[in-house]
Order: sequence, then C-alpha cells, then structure tokens
Amino acid sequence: MRDANPTRRGLLKAGLAGLGGLALAGCEGGGGDGGITQALFGTEEALTRRIQGLLAGPNALAREYGEADISRSFKPNGSTDPQDDAYRALVKDGFSAFRLAVDGLVDRPGSFTLADLRAMPSRTQITRHDCVEGWSCIGKWSGVRLSHLLDTVGVKPEARFVVFHCADTPDEPSFGDEPAHFYGSIDLASARHEQTILAYDLNGAALAVEHGAPLRLRVERQLGYKMSKYVMRVEVVDSFAKIGDGHGGYWEDNGYNWYAGI
Repeated sequence: MRDANPTRRGLLKAGLAGLGGLALAGCEGGGGDGGITQALFGTEEALTRRIQGLLAGPNALAREYGEADISRSFKPNGSTDPQDDAYRALVKDGFSAFRLAVDGLVDRPGSFTLADLRAMPSRTQITRHDCVEGWSCIGKWSGVRLSHLLDTVGVKPEARFVVFHCADTPDEPSFGDEPAHFYGSIDLASARHEQTILAYDLNGAALAVEHGAPLRLRVERQLGYKMSKYVMRVEVVDSFAKIGDGHGGYWEDNGYNWYAGI
C-alpha cells in the first residue's frame, strides 16, 4: 500500500534527523554540554507530535477508504487468546455479563453493558492499521465515540490522560512478580478526536476474540501497538507515573515511544 501522505512522512523524518544532528553537534568539541544533549534526545517524541500537529492540525483525519479496499483477511496483532480466568468466563457466556468501567477523574463513574455502548452515538470508519512490525491491513470498524463516553461521565478539569486497562496478560510481564494485565494510554486530545472509538465491530460483525473482543481502542493517527485490545476499564488520570512502570503502557514500559503518530 502506497503512503497516503509521503510529504508529511518525509518532513517528520527530516525534522527528527535535524534534531539528531543538532544533538550530535552538541557532543563535539571542548565544553560540550552533555545535559543539553540528553535533553535534546529527550524531546524527539515531543518534536514528532509537534510536527504532526503543525502539518496536519490536531483535528485532521486519518485517511479513510472504501468498501472495495477492505483487506480480505485482517491480521490480528498482539495477544490473540487471553487466558485470564475472568475474561474466559465472559467469552463463555458471550459477554452478556461484560461491564465496561469508566472511572478516575470523572464526575459520574459508570459501568456500561455492551447494549449500553451500542445505544450510544457511534462511528463507522474504514481505515488502515499500520503495525510497527511492517505490515498493514484495511478494516471497517464500528464503535462508540470515546468523546461521547467521556462526556457521559464528565471529565474533571485536572485530567490529562485516558488509560485503558485490558484483560490480556502478556507472556513477558513488564513489572512485578506476577503477569501484569496489559494497559495503554493516550492524551485527552487524542481521546476526543473524531476517529477515536472503542470498536465493537470489525467488517460488520462483532469483534472476534483474536481481534480484541468485546472492545478495542481505535486511535487512527497512531501505530497499531496503541490500539489496546480487550478493554475492561477506562480510567481518566492526571498522570500515569504510578501505573505499571510509569511510561504509559505495556509496550512503552518495554522501550516503545508513548506517542506513536503516523
């Protein structure tokens, strides 16, 4: 699949290359300030976000496709069959007992059935999933707008991030002595983006377990590892420093960038 916006990607790469060159220049010669160099490298992720915002705007949409573009098969990413006992019980009864908890820095913490969520304002979008491993698939996703869910519970002024607590336990836990449940996070601006949904359908059918049933995040302007699957709880926070290893997600705790814009 050809890049829908090669100019933007090229500028992003050029911007990061320029940052690297500036940092290396700070290392050379007598009197180079290592603290400045470290700070420059630390801003690489922030620069990516800033360039994406400048070029596309905070509300720009990821490219959407037509029905004819949908991939014949959609490759699952990440976990495909969580063995968590509580989750297995939900699968067995067809998720009839499922409740999505929404809490944290909200005015009205809630618990929502799949029927509740399906009755809320929804969005359907045909988008491309870009995996960090190098493959892509196009799928048709339907789900509840995350912005509507946040408005339903009322977000407190001090909130900054939305954390997704999931049912799967990665094979190699990133923290603690016991396998930890997967988690991920995005900022509030991304959470309120028009294309950010908690998807319950893929290609017109309820999500299969391998694709994250009963709910998975779709945040279309970021890479696939940000699309948390098996979402059980949505927590609104002002900081994720004390969640997991404090980097904002399982993959981030294992060295991936927190912001994965494309």
